[in-house]
Amino acid sequence: MSKPYSGEKTVCVNKKARFEYEILETLEGGLALTGTEVKSLRAGQASITEGFAVIFGGEAWLVDCQIQPYAFGNLNNHEPKRRRKILLHRREIAKLTGKIKEKGLSLIPLKIYFKNGLAKVEIGVGRGKKIHDKRETIKRRDTEREAQRDMSVRIKT
Repeated sequence: MSKPYSGEKTVCVNKKARFEYEILETLEGGLALTGTEVKSLRAGQASITEGFAVIFGGEAWLVDCQIQPYAFGNLNNHEPKRRRKILLHRREIAKLTGKIKEKGLSLIPLKIYFKNGLAKVEIGVGRGKKIHDKRETIKRRDTEREAQRDMSVRIKT
C-alpha cells in the first residue's frame, strides 16, 4: 500500500527569478510552518515572486513570501507575509554564508513544493542579470520557439 502523500506536488514556482537572476547553484530545504500555512499551501495559495532568503543568527529565513490565510481558519490564522524558517544543516548554512558574501550574490526562492508530505523550498544562489543578458535570454527563447514552430509545421505537412 502506498503512502498517502508520496511523490512531489509543486505549489508555486518563481518564473521571474530565472529571468532576473543567473542561478549558479540550487539547494533544497524544509520549511517550518504552522498548520493553517500547510493547509493554504496544499490549496495552492502562495506567491514567492517578491520573496528572498536571508541568513541571520546562523539560521536561514524566507522573507516576503506570501501564503494566503486559510479560508476556513479561525482567529489563530497566520500572517500572510511573516518570516519563515528554512530548515538546513549547519554546514549548508555555512556554505551559503560564504557564497552570499561574494559581491552581487543573493538567495532566491525558486519553488515551493511538497515532497513525501513535507513542505520544501528550493533556493537558488544567483547573481542579478544585466539588461543585455535579459535581452539575450528573450532572443534565445524566441529563436527556440520559432524553430519548434518550423519543426511542427514540417511534421504536419
